[in-house]
Amino acid sequence: MLFTAVVVPLVANGATEAWFGYRDQRAQLDELLGVEARAASSRIQSFIDGIRDQLGWVVQLPWTPGAEERQRLDALRLLRQVPAIVSLTLMDGEGRERLHVSRVGLNRSGSGIDRSGEAAVVGARAARRWYGPVTYFRGSEPFMTIAVAGNRAAVGVAVAEINLKLIWDVISAIRVGRSGQAVVLDGPGRVIAHPDISLVLRGDDEAVSRPLSRLRDVIRAEGGGSVIGRDGSGAAVIAALAPVPGVDWTVIVSQPLSEAFGPIYDALWRTLALLLLGTAFAGVLAIWLARRMTGPIRLLEQGTEQIGAGRFEHRIAIGSADELGRLAARFNTMAGELALARDRQERIARLRRFLAPEVAELVDRTGDDSVLEGRRLEVAVIFGDLRGFTGFSARTPPEEVLHVLDAYFAVLGRAITAHGATLISFSGDGLMVLVNAPVPRPDPGRTALALALAMQEAVQALVVEWRARGYAIGFGVGAAMGTATVGRIGYESRFDYTAIGPVVNLAARLCAAAEDRQILVDAALAGEAPAWAEVTPLGEKPLKGLTDRIPVFAVARRGPATDPGAP
Repeated sequence: MLFTAVVVPLVANGATEAWFGYRDQRAQLDELLGVEARAASSRIQSFIDGIRDQLGWVVQLPWTPGAEERQRLDALRLLRQVPAIVSLTLMDGEGRERLHVSRVGLNRSGSGIDRSGEAAVVGARAARRWYGPVTYFRGSEPFMTIAVAGNRAAVGVAVAEINLKLIWDVISAIRVGRSGQAVVLDGPGRVIAHPDISLVLRGDDEAVSRPLSRLRDVIRAEGGGSVIGRDGSGAAVIAALAPVPGVDWTVIVSQPLSEAFGPIYDALWRTLALLLLGTAFAGVLAIWLARRMTGPIRLLEQGTEQIGAGRFEHRIAIGSADELGRLAARFNTMAGELALARDRQERIARLRRFLAPEVAELVDRTGDDSVLEGRRLEVAVIFGDLRGFTGFSARTPPEEVLHVLDAYFAVLGRAITAHGATLISFSGDGLMVLVNAPVPRPDPGRTALALALAMQEAVQALVVEWRARGYAIGFGVGAAMGTATVGRIGYESRFDYTAIGPVVNLAARLCAAAEDRQILVDAALAGEAPAWAEVTPLGEKPLKGLTDRIPVFAVARRGPATDPGAP
């Protein structure tokens, strides 16, 4: 964490500085390259406009007899003043050649050649000025034709061939940083001007023009701002452009990427150096602290292994007052609490091996098993038993028998738990339930009747399913209330909590006499019946195992419950 606390801020600072530095530097480069491109475009425009204006002076006066000599002198003077003009041709108002002077060819005067249909003459007459496409003299030097018409038709037209190699003076003067440069492309993307004049003299060589033309297309596609691309030599550059007004030319100003983002690279190197120093410092400090903490951490690790293995008596011996010491103290406290919890669970587990769950919980809650000692209490005893189960189990596969018993005891268990009664024992398809012992109930008779009805209704829902599957099974319930001896019986390794007395025998006999859907109770329970229970006297009946005839009553639910306490 210490290492991370040092390194992460350094990395974040370096990344933030690089991002904002890049953004600021890019904005500065956009502005700088844009200004240089527009300045170069303006200079080239001035160069062309200057030639055009000079041509305008020689078409001011109309052609009159004897004007050839004056026009010849003006033309020669123009060639001396404008070195870029290679040749000059003057036409009269009818488009016939009157004078031709050249630096590289023969001069002509009064030839009368009809040039009225040439593109230069037509274009100049239509717009007073005309710029021809770039051509290459002998495939090398770039030339362009400029035609200017006079302000009156009779004045005629002047057509000049311009050597564009002289634009090199404008382009070579442009420097962006140490090695940035500018180039000029015509409409098709051929190089007109370049600081390396040898590239210009290669004419329309596609190996030179294609990369620059592609760079121009990328800049235009990005909306005219600066972009990162590659120049004619394949080097990575950042470039911007500006069009040259009047002619279909483009000035591209570029700077090598390594130079343009040099300040950012320097900042990144500084940040990297700081990061390395900070990382080394954080690493040394972290190792020192880790070694100082290793001993206590090993003790904690060994202690947790001992506690995890169940040896809760183990204690972690760390005497420092820091966080590790307090953590060791908490581990020792936890180990003591886990030992107590384990002892309690083992005690409950031992109790549950021979006691009902409710009895085991009661003993654990009170912390005293004296509640299991024998005593006489008024209790309600309920027996339940399946009818026809013996025959069913004899002709049914064992797995299906167990499936039926699982569902049977599951619904009875939920009903017994819901009414706070205690399941004393179950054998085969029968069970015995005790109400008011060992867990006392405020109204044991009423609770017993409610439980008996709930047991009968829960099992009858299963009986419907069983009979739909062809199983002839029913369920009978017997219950009685009276004084019984309750407590723990058994031997040293096995005990049960149960009830003994005539009331237990009576409840068992009533269950044996009950038919399917029937709940038989004695007079004591019948007298406890609330308003929602319908009690039907069945008279005195002889019960197996009892000498006297016993009054027997049948209990059923009386329609919708009218007692708020009814289940």
